[in-house]
Amino acid sequence: EYQLNHLIFTYEKPVVAFMDGITMGGGVGISQPARFHVATENTRYAMPETGIGLFPDVGGGWYLSRLPGRIGQFLALTGARLDGAECKWAGLATHYLPHDALAEAKARIAQGHEAGQVLAALSATPPEARIAGNATRIARHCASDRFEEILASLEGDESEWAAKELATLRTKSPQTCKVALRQLHDSLSCDTFADNMVMEYRIGSRVLTLPDFAEGVRAVIVDKDNAPRWNPATAEGVTDDLIESIFAPLPANEEWKPL
Repeated sequence: EYQLNHLIFTYEKPVVAFMDGITMGGGVGISQPARFHVATENTRYAMPETGIGLFPDVGGGWYLSRLPGRIGQFLALTGARLDGAECKWAGLATHYLPHDALAEAKARIAQGHEAGQVLAALSATPPEARIAGNATRIARHCASDRFEEILASLEGDESEWAAKELATLRTKSPQTCKVALRQLHDSLSCDTFADNMVMEYRIGSRVLTLPDFAEGVRAVIVDKDNAPRWNPATAEGVTDDLIESIFAPLPANEEWKPL
């Protein structure tokens, strides 16, 4: 999928992704590199990987790190689900169209009309984005690139919202939460999307072999007990040396390269 994501990102002909339904994980990886990504009232967008001991890969570091107000860090850590209006507000969708307008949009594009003009002509004003009401809280509590500091910030907030998000983070793999924060931080130093994919391929090759991925899949997908036993079990237990080893370069013949 890394090659497919990079191909979509660099493809000369404009690609339009219609996010008219569940757009999560790999669905984000396929839609986000497109020139145009279209949200609707049916969109359910998320990068829920930290819940299974994984990280927001397939280009997630590139897109999430470049969102304003630390929204990307919030989405990467919590796996929060956004609707179409929230995607448009956050910058994860270029256009918002009603579902009923999609057939007409596709027909016009297929007839040879310029995709951007078609989408602009059929766009609608989305409803109010619910996440906008929490933007200030998200920016404040997710300001740090250290997971321990984000947890401490939420612990110091007595609001119902903070308690809910803290409880959510307590269910995630501490290891991959730290990986995600480092991933988004490092992605901003990547000059190209290909550089970002090299980094994410390195991370993936290590994270997939660590205990949390198998345990997360067991807890969420196989046994469905939703009671993962993470190892390490706490943020403090995830050492800097472990994170460095996950991000270290691979042998030259194993590094990811675009086709």
